[in-house]
Order: sequence, then C-alpha cells, then structure tokens
Amino acid sequence: MASRRNSSNVEPILAALATMQANVERSQKSQAHAYLEKFQKSPEAWKETHVLLSSPNTVAEAKLFAATTLKGKITYDLDQLPRESLPSLRDSVLNLLISYSEGPRPVRTQLCVCLANLAMQMLEWKDVLSHVGSALGDSAGDCILEFLKVLPEEVTEGRRINLTEDELINRTKELLEDNASQVLALLVQYSRSSATAALNPRLYECISSWLREIPAADVVSSPLLDAIVSSLSNEGSFDASVDCICTILRDTREIDESFEVIQRIYPRILSLRTKIAQVADSGDLETYKGIARIFAEAGEAWVVMIARLPTEFNDLVESILECCGRDQDRDAIALTFLFWYELKQIITLERYKEARAHYAGVFGKLVDIMIKHLEYPNPDGDNADLFDGDREQEEKFREFRHQMGDVLKDCCDVITVTECLGKSFNLIQRWITTYGPQATSISVPHWQELEAPLFSMRAMGRMVSPEESVVLRQVIPLIVQIPDHEKLRFQAIMALARYTDWTAQHPEFLQPQLKFIIAGFSHSSKEVVRAAALAFKFFGTDCRKLLESNVTELHSFYESALDGLPPMSQEEITEGVACIISIQHTDKIYDTFKLYCDPVIKRLMSQANEARDARDDVSKLAVADYVQLLTIFVQNIQPYVSPQEENPAVKYCQEILPVLSTIAENFTNSTPILERVCRCWRYMVLSYRTAILPLLPTLAQQLASGFENSRQGCFLWATDSVLREFADGAEFVDPSTSQAIYNFFEQQALAFLRIMNDLPAEELPDVIEDFFRLLIDALIYYHQQLLVSPVCQHILSASISALTLQQELPLTATLHFLRDLLSYGTDHPNSSNFDHRDDTQTLRGNPLHIQQAVKGLVVAQGEPLVQRILAGMMFTFPRDCFQDASGVLLSLFEVVPQETGSWVKGTISMLPAGSIRTGETDRLMNAVGTKVQVGDLRKVRVLLQDFTTTYRRRNVAPREGLGRLEATRFKFNG
Repeated sequence: MASRRNSSNVEPILAALATMQANVERSQKSQAHAYLEKFQKSPEAWKETHVLLSSPNTVAEAKLFAATTLKGKITYDLDQLPRESLPSLRDSVLNLLISYSEGPRPVRTQLCVCLANLAMQMLEWKDVLSHVGSALGDSAGDCILEFLKVLPEEVTEGRRINLTEDELINRTKELLEDNASQVLALLVQYSRSSATAALNPRLYECISSWLREIPAADVVSSPLLDAIVSSLSNEGSFDASVDCICTILRDTREIDESFEVIQRIYPRILSLRTKIAQVADSGDLETYKGIARIFAEAGEAWVVMIARLPTEFNDLVESILECCGRDQDRDAIALTFLFWYELKQIITLERYKEARAHYAGVFGKLVDIMIKHLEYPNPDGDNADLFDGDREQEEKFREFRHQMGDVLKDCCDVITVTECLGKSFNLIQRWITTYGPQATSISVPHWQELEAPLFSMRAMGRMVSPEESVVLRQVIPLIVQIPDHEKLRFQAIMALARYTDWTAQHPEFLQPQLKFIIAGFSHSSKEVVRAAALAFKFFGTDCRKLLESNVTELHSFYESALDGLPPMSQEEITEGVACIISIQHTDKIYDTFKLYCDPVIKRLMSQANEARDARDDVSKLAVADYVQLLTIFVQNIQPYVSPQEENPAVKYCQEILPVLSTIAENFTNSTPILERVCRCWRYMVLSYRTAILPLLPTLAQQLASGFENSRQGCFLWATDSVLREFADGAEFVDPSTSQAIYNFFEQQALAFLRIMNDLPAEELPDVIEDFFRLLIDALIYYHQQLLVSPVCQHILSASISALTLQQELPLTATLHFLRDLLSYGTDHPNSSNFDHRDDTQTLRGNPLHIQQAVKGLVVAQGEPLVQRILAGMMFTFPRDCFQDASGVLLSLFEVVPQETGSWVKGTISMLPAGSIRTGETDRLMNAVGTKVQVGDLRKVRVLLQDFTTTYRRRNVAPREGLGRLEATRFKFNG
C-alpha cells in the first residue's frame, strides 16, 4: 500500500521529466519545467527525491534529477527540516551514497556534494572524515576519493547563505585546515596500496582539490610527486595527472616563497622534454596538448624566475619553443601564448635587459615558427578546397591567425620591429626569387608561402613607427607587384592598409599603393573588393593631407565605385573621401561637400520614392544606408570656423535638412530609416555644436513631431544631444536658448508620458530605455528646473511602472535614473559639483530646496517604488540588475530612512502566504533597524540583497500574479 502511494506521488515528476526529454510542443515543455521547478522548492521534495533514488526501477535521468534536487534542498532549504532530524538526513544520504558507490558517476557526484553541503551546515557533526570513511568502507575507494575531492570545492567556492560569517570561517577551519595533514597521509597511503591505485585518476583529482589547503611543498616532498609524474605514462590517468601538476605549478607563483619547491620540481618537468618529439611523431594530439600545457604552465608560474636566471631556465624556455615548433596541427600552440606575452612584459623592463639579450635568439626563432604556422593548408590539386568544405574549421583558422599575430607583436617588442619585419621581407623576397617567374594569371605556385609573410606584416603593422627606414622602403614596392591571386591580393591590400601612417610620412610611396588599392575595386573577388574599400578608408584618413589636391579626381572614382559596393564598403570609402574633404580650405568646403553629397541625395530621394510603394524591407534598408552615408560626411567634415562666421558645413546641412525631414515624415513605421535619420541629426549637433543654432528651431520641431507620430525612441536619443550641447552655462549659449531647449525637453517628456498612458510598458521597452537615458542627462544639466517642475512627479510614476519590465537594458536605464534622482535628495548628488562659470572652479552645493523637492517626491511615491524594487528583486529582475536595484533601496534609506524601513516591512508583509518563514521578517527588520540607527547603510543594502536572493531561490513567481504586489497601470492625463 505504501509503495503504491509513493509511486503515485512520483508519477507526475516522472511524467514531467519524460515530457522534457520528448519531442513535444514548447508549451508542454514549459508547463513541465514550471512543475519541476515548483516541485524542487517544495517541502515534499525531501521525501520524493529519496523515493526516486531508492527505487531500482527509476530511470537514470530521474535519478540524476532527484540527486540534483536533493543537493539544492540541502544547500538552500535545510531550514525546512527540524534541526533534530539532520542526523537521520545525514545517514540517509550516506546510505544512498553506499548504494551508488559504483555509479552512475553523475549521481554519485551529486550525492557527494549533498553530503559535503550537509557537513558544512551541520555544525555539530565534528568527525566528518572518519564518519564518512567508516560508513563507506575500504571497498568504496573511488567514492571516498570523490567525496574528498568535492569537500574543499564546496566549502571554499560555494556561498552558504544559511551560515553567518563567523560560522563559515570556523567551519571551514574544522573541515579543511584541521584535516589537511590527515588527508595528505591518507592519499599517500592510498597511492602505495596497489599499482592500480597509483594510476587511479580520482586520486589526482583529489590531490588537485586539496592543494587549496595542503601546501604544494608538502605534496612535492612526499611520495605523491613520484606517483604523479609516473602516472603521466598511463593513458587513463594522464589528464588528471596533468591537471594535478598544473595546480602544483600555479601554487608556486610566489617564487621567493616557493624556491625550494621549484628546485625540486623543475628537474622533473625538464625530464618530460623528450616526450615532446615522441608524442609529436606518434600523432597523439591530446597527449601532446597535455605535455605542452605542463611546460606552458611552468613558464607562466616561474616567468619572473626565468627573467632573473636566464641561463638556469633556458632549457624550460627552449622546451616551450619546441612545443610550438612541433605542433603541426596548431592545437597546442595557443597554450603558450600567455607565457610569451608575460615573458615579453618582464624582459622588456630595464632591470631585465640581460635576460632580453639572452632570449633574443629564442624570440627570433619564435617569429619563424609563427610565420610558418600562419600558412594556409596545401591541399592536393590547384582548385581543391583548402579546408575540405569545413567552413567552421576555416573560420577557426582565421581567428587563430590573429592570435598568432599578437605573439608576433610581442616578438617586435623584444627583438625590435625591424628584425621581425626583416624576416617577413626575406621570405617575400625568397618567394619572388624562387617562384615568381613561374607565376601566371591562372596559377601561382606555393602561394601559401607568400601569403603567410604578407599576413605577418599586416599583423605587425601597429608596432611599426612612421619613422621606420630600413625594411618598408624595400618591401612595399614588392607588395604592389605581387601576382593576381585572390588570397595574395587580399592580404597585400590589407597589409598596405596597416602602414598608412608610414606612407603619410613617405609621400613618394603613396601613388603606387593608391593605384594598387583602386585596382582592387575591379577585382572579381568580393573579399578583395571589401579589403580595397577598407584600405581606402585608412588611406583617406591618414594620408588626407597628401590627397588634398586629388579631391576632384577622386570624386569620379567615388561615383563609379559606390553603387557596386556592399553597404559596409560604401561606408568605408565614404569615410575616406570625407576625411579628404575635411582638409580642404574653408572656402572650398561647401562646394566640395555639395559635389560629393548631392549625388548621394539624388540616390536617396530616388530610393525613397521606390521604397514608399515597396512591400518588402529591402528598399527601405537601402534608404537607411544612404542616410548613413550622409551621416559619415557630417561626422568627418568639421571645419574650424569662428563663432562670428557662417559654417560652410552647416550651410550645406541646411539644404539637406528638408530632405531628411520629408523622409522621416513618410516612413514613420520604418525603424531603420528613422534611426539613421535621427543619427544624422544627432551628429549635426555634435559636429557643429552651437554653429547649428540657425537649424535648431526646425530640428527641434522635427524631433518633437517625429516622436509624437512614430513613438520611436531614436527621436529621444537625438534630443539628448541637443540637451547636452545647449545646456545652461555651455560656451556661446545664451540663457534664453538654454531655457528654450529645456522647454523642448519638457515637450518631449509630456509626449512620452502620453504614450505610456496609451500603451503598457511591455510594448515600449526601447522607448523607455531611450527616455530614461535622456532623463539622466536632463538631471545633470537641468536638475534645477526639472526637480521642481510638476512633470517630475509623473516621470517618477512612469519609472515605477517601467520597473515591471523584465528586459535588462530598459531596467538598467530606469534604475540608473532613479539612483541619480534620489541622489539629489542628499548633499552629494551624482553630478559635477563644480561651477564651471566660476574661474576658480569652486564647489557648488546641492541647494536645500532641491533636496526638499526630492524628499517630497519620495514621500509621495516611495511606497509603490519600494514595492516594485523588492518585487523585481524577488521575482522578475534579471540578475545583472540586482546591484542597481539594491542601490536604489540604499538611496531611499539615505533620503528617508524611517519611512523606507516602514515601506520595506509593509512590502514583505504582502508576500504570498507561506512563502516566508515565521520570524524571518522580524529578524530582517531588526537587523535593518540596527544598521540604520548606526548609519551603516551599506550593510542594509547587503541584508536586503541576501534576503531577496534567498527568497528568490526558495520560491517560484506565482503564475496567477503577485496578488497585492501586482503593479498598477500608469495613468497620465496631461
């Protein structure tokens, strides 16, 4: 009868687990997940998990679920059980562990974690290790080792919320520090018990775990070191032994304290060098990576010692270099990258200049190895796929090349850029001499051997000074003559793009390169065309002064090339020509700006007419792309003109403003177009600042009407730039203009509030984010007007309503606004306290009437604000919002401490019945009250964070809603 009853209780659990594994609709899986989540937090889970784990008929997935659930119950819900029942719980977990001592291992591991967590919280259990050992018996060696492994991990890494800080410290000492010598002796004894035991990977996993407590010196001086090194020869224990050695090495990073340990272990590490060649020849990739990892970890741990004693540690560095050189599959070499970087960082210091000279040869060889590894594969046949159709492998290789490029940069720091570049130049020259005469338009022999040094030159470009005068003068004339092979042409163009700074200082090399780049726009390969566009951008940016006189002839190139390029490449060549326009004399700016942009405007208008009647979004995206080109011109063409003169760029912007306004009015439902138009307007303000004043009335009108008609947040984003540039006290801005801008801001705020009244917050996440980011700046520049304005109370109400959202970005913006707003209720607001209109830069206090205004707002709406913050932290907020949410509570306690305490207590009393333990509210509020009285508000923040985190772990948000904590809909009648 009892068995039948137990079976019926677990049947819904098994059914839900089966649903999660089955190929069913998402709604069914969601229901099953919700049921299982609720079950895991229920008191009934204590019994049912034991039933599932005790039944021999339970499937493996259900057993693992039950063990995982039991772990969660012990970790977070132990107070659901009477204290006197804990010994029986311990015994039942031990019995389960005995049952699963032979596996399955995932279940056994979870049960070991259960026992470790119980040992952590069961303070009266003093003989943990001896009790567990005697209960499991000598035959359960793996099980005991697994428990020993997880114990330090759970104690040191797991956060035990049910223990005080003092209890945690004392219990850690009892379980780990006081048992360290006993565990070491036990592990030594086990390793000597049999040949099989000495090769057991569980032994070395356990040693690695206890190295948190057992000093590495004790392990190295014990017989365990011989066992660890010997086990590297066994395939089954190899990985665990590698991990163990690496853990020991990391423990010797304090080289002065660990000098004797290093002396003991260094010869044992060097003895592994013979394995490098053996394993490389055998093709055993995983073993090769393990050996390379040991050498790399040793190098990282002892890098300071390597710099201090270069002769003594030369063999170690040579071993790491050998690991790089023999890694034909390029799978282990990445393990060494951090070592080369850290060694470079140290030996380039003046005090280690002797080590730098000593290791110069090693770094020279490293350059050769890296360039060789940069080569593409060499498949059979001229047209064979380089990666046999494996695009993922190809992408991985591309990313990996850039990592190797970083190592080449490190080499440049050690042995100089000229020497590194010289190696690339020699390889290019050698290929030209050897294979150049054999190259034809359809076949380029061994092109990989030329492409790799070209890539290396590209990778090292950032390290090269514009004054370099040895290698580049010889290599650039060779680059512009390389054969027309897709990979070679692409890499050559990209390499030239990295040396535009140098070319700007050496104008005699500009025209051949520019001709080579422009020819790339006609190439059949799209990759080469994209590379040419990117290179042209850099040439236009860095060589603008040299190209100033070419602006007219470049216009014909720009016009002919633009329409055949993808959008990103269009933007890149536009930036290049815009930079050249920007260097023109002021009296030529308007005509040149117009020369280049009028054709873009014609394309824009034509595309807009076509897009109005189009059913798809492709033509609308094309409109947005053309607007983006205009924005790039505006961003880069910023002539210096005195405030008394007309700005020629603004003059042209005045001509195109009606076109942009018309597009915004005609495409109110196209987010990409509106965002690009607003971005263009925003950069008009940022680029020309107060010179844009003649356009400001029209621009403000367009921003206001556009926001009201489209309800898109991008108009608020553009408004923000106006708000900042024309703030009170800004240079060349009179007070009447600043006041007009504030009035414009209030108009936008009222429009937003009306939108919030019409639509629920869930439908406006992006608009809410943009609005509250706008408000953050409004508080900085206009807090004196905003905080005493009647609109502020409605804004605060809207922010409370916005806290019902569950998306991180709008929530973060809202919480940041609230923190800034509340800070004005104190004498230290979150903004600059310097009066910039005062030449003495004196501190400016927060006026008392501002503080009182904020306190009035808080008193009026603090209760619903506290409710929304706490409800969010307990049920709905994403994890990354917790810091800001608790920061709002901290600010509330700072502004009105007594009232906030009352609101917190009232909110907790509204939680669903049974979701909070008896007396927990009183304990929390007593602790909060004590900290408030002594002024320790930071501790109040921690208390509330811990409370809400604990509550969230124990409870699932009610599917029927939050009851009395449910938010009310925002209403606004303005």
